[in-house]
Amino acid sequence: MWFFARDPVRDFPFELSPDPPEGGPPGPWVLHRGRKKATGSPVSIFVYDVKPGADEQTQVAKAAFKRLKTLRHPNILAYIDGLETDRCLHVVTEAVTPLKMYLKERAEAGGLKELELSWGLHQIVKALSFLVNDCSLIHNNVCMAAVFVDRAGEWKLGGLDYMYSSQGNGGGPPRKGVPELEQYDPPELADGSGRAVREKWSADMWRLGCLIWEVFNGPLPRAAALRNPGKIPKSLVPHYCELVGANPKVRPNPARFLQNCRAPGGFMNNRFVETNLFLEEIQIKEPAEKQKFFQELSKSLDSFPEDFCRHKVLPQLLTAFEFGSAGAVILTPLFKVGKFLNAEEYQQKIIPVVVKMFSSTDRAMRIRLLQQMEQFIQYLDEPTVNTQIFPHVVHGFLDTNPAIREQTVKSMLLLAPKLNEANLNVELMKHFARLQAKDDQGPIRCNTTVCLGKIGSYLSASTRHRVLISAFSRATKDPFAPSRVAGVLGFAATHNLYSMNDCAHKILPVLCGLTVDPEKSVRDQAFKAIRSFLSKLESVSEDPTQLAEVEKDVHAASSPGMGGGAASWAGWAVTGVSSLTSKLIRAHPAAAPAEPNVPQRPTVEGLPTPAPTPVPATPASPGHWETQEEGTDTAEDGGAADRWDDEDWGSLEQEAESVLAQQEDWSPGGQASRAGQTSNLAAKSPESDWSSWEAEGSWEQGWQEPSPPEPPLEGTRLASEYNWGGPEPGDKGDPFAALSARREAGAQLRPDSWGDDNWEGLETESRQGKAELARKKREERRREMEAKRAEKKAAKGPMKLGTRKLD
Repeated sequence: MWFFARDPVRDFPFELSPDPPEGGPPGPWVLHRGRKKATGSPVSIFVYDVKPGADEQTQVAKAAFKRLKTLRHPNILAYIDGLETDRCLHVVTEAVTPLKMYLKERAEAGGLKELELSWGLHQIVKALSFLVNDCSLIHNNVCMAAVFVDRAGEWKLGGLDYMYSSQGNGGGPPRKGVPELEQYDPPELADGSGRAVREKWSADMWRLGCLIWEVFNGPLPRAAALRNPGKIPKSLVPHYCELVGANPKVRPNPARFLQNCRAPGGFMNNRFVETNLFLEEIQIKEPAEKQKFFQELSKSLDSFPEDFCRHKVLPQLLTAFEFGSAGAVILTPLFKVGKFLNAEEYQQKIIPVVVKMFSSTDRAMRIRLLQQMEQFIQYLDEPTVNTQIFPHVVHGFLDTNPAIREQTVKSMLLLAPKLNEANLNVELMKHFARLQAKDDQGPIRCNTTVCLGKIGSYLSASTRHRVLISAFSRATKDPFAPSRVAGVLGFAATHNLYSMNDCAHKILPVLCGLTVDPEKSVRDQAFKAIRSFLSKLESVSEDPTQLAEVEKDVHAASSPGMGGGAASWAGWAVTGVSSLTSKLIRAHPAAAPAEPNVPQRPTVEGLPTPAPTPVPATPASPGHWETQEEGTDTAEDGGAADRWDDEDWGSLEQEAESVLAQQEDWSPGGQASRAGQTSNLAAKSPESDWSSWEAEGSWEQGWQEPSPPEPPLEGTRLASEYNWGGPEPGDKGDPFAALSARREAGAQLRPDSWGDDNWEGLETESRQGKAELARKKREERRREMEAKRAEKKAAKGPMKLGTRKLD
């Protein structure tokens, strides 16, 4: 039976890359790229081929193999595995690039920054300090060929071939025999007598000076060139001169050299070095120190190298989230570093963390995730959004903190394109119905309307038909003025989703009522919308063949392309209400919050005029509701329907800020603290208005059946009671009925029942008769009581002074 010896090189778990070798330190070693067979992870492999008659070199190579295997330090080349045979030596280390090649590549790309060079030199000096002060070893080979750079830009000290002990127990320094390395020897070594007084680190520090010169000026031609610092930074020159001084006795210890360079104003005293030093010791830092560090980190990341952010900062951020208590503070730097990753790396490293963060109960983390959703939404697939993210996000609709509710509404603009049928058309609509009807904050009701208008094109045809008109009609009756504007703009921006019958019978009557709204911004937008819808109706009336083209989107399937205006509003969902939120949740110790009052009907003497609003409205500006000049609105009405896609919905919140700052406030706890509600005579407060909507999760009840308003005050005269100069004043409707927003209790308001209203004011006469009857009854009762008292007094007779009443 034959037995064949196994080849140890073939069985080695690492293999060399077919690429040509990258060189290596001067000497017998050759550096190859390689990979691990099992995982494919990249490594570097130093190969030494044993040659006959080169026993001295072989011994040096084996000593270097042993040193690298036993020395472990963050700034020394990391050993992974090795193979030693009679024919060769293989040393496997972390994937690195020779410093000379690294500097050449970076020079072609624009060169290294001083920040990177300062940290790289800091690492090499720290490695020398470890060898000299902790291990009593002399490196004896410090030069550019002995320095390597990993993928994070970290500098590693290698080239341990000629290392020896400073205590003399292992013999003197080995002979190099390589002319390229002898030029880095200090001048005192040329003195054969060895009488020069020097420290054990003197020679290595001289070689460090040579390395610094080469890093800034290129290859060292001769030792005399060290006298000219060249491009070495001025802050480093004094310390460099100490290294290359002729007197070896004054050359500093590596630890003292670091201390000198880290002094205020020193070359290594900068934010980049401080960040690296903190990351190296982050495991032993206090939680408060970590929080402060991560808060300040994002400000500095823009000036840090990309490779450093990807391969050193990112792992530390992920570790801090997984095993530490950093919390929401890591989100900002995490997403900033994520910009440097490609799509595949983002999916592998960032998305699992994001998905896990959404399940957190930490409010700060939830709101920061919602605020920064735009940075990672493109990397989320639909199954992940619907099964792992949306179920957690919807809890924000019910949160007691208004800022979280607001951010949750805004986030729906980004999530809507990825939601499935059930989540978008059922679950999300339930929450929107409740928010618009019952949320006690006007801006949140306003933003819900805005968001619904933006995502309307994603809804199914049946949901659009059932929801949009009812939702926007309700918004036009909101006591918060920006909400009414949002309802008008919602109609206009989704104009292509309504049939001509809906435009004529349901939308235009609602808009016409707003033409006498107390707020000028509402009236202006209402007139724009009316002209837009009228132009569509007129064009179809002139040419009925256009009906199919105009209504092509009404019954079409949901499509992001249908809502032409939605794309132009996208900026709102990320940054539109940030300043408003800060005003809402800002603490005011002496604040007395109150909802805006419902405007009352003015007392009319002649022609009724709109009542002034309780809080002065902010003057319109180009960035506010009035997005176009009033004078230009009258021109070219035929194209008005298409102009609505360009409306600036993102400005809804800007006008709301000035109004809300005087009307609403928030306690430090983040919940609405309503000190009291004001009412004008018998008018309903906004709170009672919104609590009357029965829309808890039901579009049919909440959106399509508005609550009947209260009847007007006793004695209030309606506009329909006046003779306007026409032949039949009783047949005319009340043109200012929208100012009151009240009807008889129990009356049902249907979108298609405009012809059923009683325009004669009969109910008012009936109520006035009842009031008169009640007054008469009170008067009769008063007279009866007076008669009884007089009769009783007469029966007893007058009382005499000093007599005692016995009965």
